[in-house]
Amino acid sequence: MGKKIVDFLWGSTQRKVWTSLIVILMLASFVTKLVLPVPPPHVALSGEPIFSTGPQWFTNSVLTTIIVDIILLLLALLTRFSLKEVPSGLQNVMEAVVEALYGLAESVAGKNASKFFPWVATIFLFVIVSNWSGLIPGVGSIGFYHPTEAHSEEAPAGESHGALLDGQLAMVGGSIMLAAPGNAQHAPAAAESEHGKFVPLFRAPSADLNVTFALAIATMVMVQIWGVRHLGGAYFRKFFNWSGPNAFMKGINAFVGILELISEFARIIAFGFRLFGNIFAGEIVLATMAFLFAFLLPIPFYALEVFVGFVQALVFMMLALVFFQMSTISHGSHDEHH
Repeated sequence: MGKKIVDFLWGSTQRKVWTSLIVILMLASFVTKLVLPVPPPHVALSGEPIFSTGPQWFTNSVLTTIIVDIILLLLALLTRFSLKEVPSGLQNVMEAVVEALYGLAESVAGKNASKFFPWVATIFLFVIVSNWSGLIPGVGSIGFYHPTEAHSEEAPAGESHGALLDGQLAMVGGSIMLAAPGNAQHAPAAAESEHGKFVPLFRAPSADLNVTFALAIATMVMVQIWGVRHLGGAYFRKFFNWSGPNAFMKGINAFVGILELISEFARIIAFGFRLFGNIFAGEIVLATMAFLFAFLLPIPFYALEVFVGFVQALVFMMLALVFFQMSTISHGSHDEHH
């Protein structure tokens, strides 16, 4: 009985200690925000060039895309060279993922699942890693300060010197200033106007409209390829159809074909904006929550974004799979079925 009382008192004491610690940290976070002003979240619809004097195509989202590709390639190679008759570790995890994805593909595409699976599985893995890359600390907060026109005039090209940026040493070389990691979150709001425009070094690929549209276009191009492979030239009859028993029905079928053609382009827009909108909005929410209250408050939103990232990858994969399968079904067989 005495032991139960001691355990109860010790348990309640632990709860009080943890509660007090959380309250103290939250108050400290609030006081810190009042004492040290935090700049508003960095918002940009597309990737930004990392180097102001370098190639404009080499943006922060391109850099992160390359890193995501390397991660996926390394994961594939590690899995390949760790295959054993009795699976364990990474092989177990990857087998579970592949089996789950193949089961989904088979439930939608049936006998065509083996043909579509490499494409849709690659889409799923790329999108989910891209989505979750934006949740890694430092992505979107570590970067460079690009000078504005006024700063370019102050620092002639070719000159390099040291400078103090909010009490921390930064290197200025020509027209680029490398910001210390903490400055993106803790520098005064006037930092952008004093030191130039802040550009993150890393950006989640899914939060770049260029990447999501490129993925959408590639997916819809594959839809047309699968349609031609299965149906040949008859595939294009759903877009250009002037058949019918009379002039009225010929006009109706031609109009429906135009609608089908428009819908193909509409799918690209829907694909691109759906993925971009969800991931970009999630990043803005997380940045806003951290801006308002740095400690504890963003945690539920991080958990939500992990779930949203998974759902969006799954939705993109399933829609691509459905479109692949629909492209292999001729309108004639569809009509006979009904």
